[in-house]
Amino acid sequence: MSNAASGASPLYIRIHANDNVAIVANDGGLKAGTSFADGLVLVDNVPQGHKVALADLAEGAAIVRYNVVIGYAQKALPRGSWVHERVMRMPVAPGLDGLPIATVKPPALPPLEGYTFEGYRNADGSVGTRNILAITQTVQCVAGVTDFAVQRIKAELLPRYPNVDDVVALEHSYGCGVAIDAPDAIVPIRTLRNISLNPNFGGEVMVVSLGCEKLQPERLLPPGSIPIIDKRGDAGGDAAELDVVCLQDDEHVGFMSMIDSVMRQADEHLARLNRRRRETVPASELVVGVQCGGSDAFSGVTANPAVGFCTDLLVRAGATVMFSETTEVRDGIDQLTSRASTPEVAEAMIREMAWYDAYLQKGRVDRSANTTPGNKKGGLSNIVEKAMGSIVKSGSAPITGVLAPGEKAAQKGLIYAATPASDFICGTLQLAAGINLHVFTTGRGTPYGLAEVPVIKVATRSDLARRWHDLMDVNAGRIADGEASIEDVGWELFRLMLDVASGRKKTWAEHWKLHNALVLFNPAPVT
Repeated sequence: MSNAASGASPLYIRIHANDNVAIVANDGGLKAGTSFADGLVLVDNVPQGHKVALADLAEGAAIVRYNVVIGYAQKALPRGSWVHERVMRMPVAPGLDGLPIATVKPPALPPLEGYTFEGYRNADGSVGTRNILAITQTVQCVAGVTDFAVQRIKAELLPRYPNVDDVVALEHSYGCGVAIDAPDAIVPIRTLRNISLNPNFGGEVMVVSLGCEKLQPERLLPPGSIPIIDKRGDAGGDAAELDVVCLQDDEHVGFMSMIDSVMRQADEHLARLNRRRRETVPASELVVGVQCGGSDAFSGVTANPAVGFCTDLLVRAGATVMFSETTEVRDGIDQLTSRASTPEVAEAMIREMAWYDAYLQKGRVDRSANTTPGNKKGGLSNIVEKAMGSIVKSGSAPITGVLAPGEKAAQKGLIYAATPASDFICGTLQLAAGINLHVFTTGRGTPYGLAEVPVIKVATRSDLARRWHDLMDVNAGRIADGEASIEDVGWELFRLMLDVASGRKKTWAEHWKLHNALVLFNPAPVT
């Protein structure tokens, strides 16, 4: 990074010495004719976060950022030109053959010991950061009934149980009118199953069913999938009987009898959850999902590198961290396979990339469909540039595991959880993978949140942090301002995670009760 400091002087940020473009750091951008301290003069007006050519670029010349070719010049671009998506041609996607396999062996970092948080220990050994009653639904048809019941539960029952944080309905759009026996139907089914067993729900599984849907309760949560919780709230045995309220049962006469049934069953679960207490547990019990959305060119300069530094701290502490977003790491696949801890992990990552390549081809689109208008307005010209900034959230630790969409993590360390890059679908799949805490970076700004786990929001720019002061939890823009280092913000985020996980602090998303709907990834046909 060069020329990044606070003040009104014209500033740009260059990531690597080999880069022939840099991004303008100043709020509001800079006008044509602006001169930098090193003699660079802008030929064009360049918005904040957008690229400026540091050298004359001939037509066809490689455009390099992050020491990676992110595109080729469509025309000659003199030094000082604005370099954006309309003057660039995107490189072809890297192949999945002949990749470096487990070639990077970083020196082992010392364990990070002595860090703890106050969490809820579950019967299956997992740990929750919140104590929530989640009501699972087998089908969208029951969503209105469940929502009505949840509102009454919150108003009438929840005040009696002060140790329970919330009641949430796991609403989704799946369950019927789908090819439920298609091979890819396993993706949404296991996603919903594993979300129902998220550590923040304390093993209390309650289901609302319509009765005639294709996704029957026993198929969603088959025998043996739910740990037994006895009447005292302790573990006992291998599996519990599924607690289902079926709206089509003859016992229900009228709408209010359905609501009464849901509330009656919820009361039993709330009573057991209310007996739970936080206990001191090591930081190794954190399961953290990292994600970015509404990204800009600062994402890969400030927020994501700080998250990457924090990822390394978490791995050193023995925790589990998962990064995702297949199209946003696809162009850096060689960086990832080389960091795999074993050849088997690298091959699993390649397998997930190949599966997603085929999925995109079915829809007759390619990876270039990922970058949004907001990404481009924020300076990200294409998915290659976006991918380079996204990958740094994963830090530098070896990648020790790979999860297919909807699978649940069963190991510690740094894990690649294969998901689409859609914020809502990625968050939903990371919930299924078992996260108990979520970190979300943004440059353009988004009020994204999850009802099921705390979401810590990290702003890439100080301007966003100032304007959205009651939505952003951490301001990583201070890195570009020269007021903090990547390490400073990484440690700040790590300590905030422990406070949020312990319930000592609430995130802004929790404060305002902002959350997005669950969106299941369903690559199988709809009938």
